[in-house]
Amino acid sequence: MRDLILGIESSCDDTAVALVDVDGSVVASAKVDQTHIHRAHGGVYPEFASRAHVAAILPALDQVLLEAKVTPKHLRAIGVTRGPGLIGSVLVGLNTAAGLGMSWGIPVVGVNHLRGHLRSADLELARVKYPATILLVSGGHTILAHLKEPNTIAVLGTTRDDSVGEAYDKVGRMLGLGYPGGPAVDKLALRGKPSIPFPRPMLNDGLDFSLSGLKSAVSRHLAAKDSSVAEDVAASFVDSILEVLTVKCRRALNAHRSASLVIVGGVAASPQLRECAEVLSAELGVALCLPPLRWATDNAAMIALATWDYLLAGKCPKPVPEARLSIVEY
Repeated sequence: MRDLILGIESSCDDTAVALVDVDGSVVASAKVDQTHIHRAHGGVYPEFASRAHVAAILPALDQVLLEAKVTPKHLRAIGVTRGPGLIGSVLVGLNTAAGLGMSWGIPVVGVNHLRGHLRSADLELARVKYPATILLVSGGHTILAHLKEPNTIAVLGTTRDDSVGEAYDKVGRMLGLGYPGGPAVDKLALRGKPSIPFPRPMLNDGLDFSLSGLKSAVSRHLAAKDSSVAEDVAASFVDSILEVLTVKCRRALNAHRSASLVIVGGVAASPQLRECAEVLSAELGVALCLPPLRWATDNAAMIALATWDYLLAGKCPKPVPEARLSIVEY
């Protein structure tokens, strides 16, 4: 009999289900993308997102179980995102997991979405060596943290306003790149030159982040209607973001002994960020741990792997929605 965790993720605009073994092996995974629904609105429309989850979650579940030839008797537990996220979307996953757990007679574990991202670097292959410095950069969060061991987390810095992913998406909208803006901005930046002196907010000030000023600087520059081409605007914006992230990571690594630099979250899929991280890790002599591209953005496999952590530690957080969760919660 196989011993697997069924993971369910529905915190934002992707419906995801996965089966994961205790060693991080992904037995099966399904993900239903909603980009086509939200593109016309320039961002995620919460009510449409939750309705799409309702329509997609059971077919995705059936697909995963059928692909893996798994029945409920093979499952140790169900892990489901309980927050943070869009409350309507989170509730779809939670209610589905609760119903399945009751029907199948197996425990349901509520998982902190941020902890899922932290574990994404160990999917398919254990990569992270401890102690580790972790940069979590996504559409909703920007956090620097230090982990002496897997379950001991100390937050070093967070954003005071916009997250990195949010800044990317808003600049993408300013440049008329549509939704999602992040990947489009990175792609456009590859064709430009970082010739515009956009600010580097809080560059020399601790380990916190502030990105609203950079976003506003891009907006003012575009409103001035000078001769700058979109490619150069994108390249200059990305150059500013990367310098801030690199400097903050270097500062954290110098202050806290680390064997690994771990970068996770949706923005960890950025080729420019990955390249900068490789240079930094080589310079400081630490291992660079990045999730495989398919596990960088929101997914259910990371939720399932985080569920294993909870179970092995003898903890079983209730599957109750919480709009605001701290990464230090265990």
